[in-house]
Amino acid sequence: MEELIARIVTSVGIPESLAKTAVGLILNMFQKEGDAGAVASLLNALPGSGDLASAAASATSDGDSGGGLGGLMGSAASMLGGGGGVMALVGQLTGAGLSIDQAKGVGSELMNFATEKAGADVVAQVAKSIPGLDRLL
Repeated sequence: MEELIARIVTSVGIPESLAKTAVGLILNMFQKEGDAGAVASLLNALPGSGDLASAAASATSDGDSGGGLGGLMGSAASMLGGGGGVMALVGQLTGAGLSIDQAKGVGSELMNFATEKAGADVVAQVAKSIPGLDRLL
């Protein structure tokens, strides 16, 4: 994960701690919303990714969800027919201090890295299993 975090710091221009938080939030959402088998394959191919996802899960379960914006956006998306997980994630990422463009940059770097390490098929399975994910990436 060090390689991925370094890439994100360089390409997105954010501090290392924020890059780790953002990756953890995205991976945590994958675990909650994605196909369990595909997500497990993805995490297995990215050593250390489970730790980042767990840290994000702990932070969000302790009420650190981006100032409530994530929950609000998730509720609104659910009423409008889906994408709640992705919309909540956007709220969490922006609540952590990322702009929308930075969040997209982190997501793009993560997916590119995951494709290199886990393969395009696994990444495609994860992406297809999460409604609205294509709008974030």
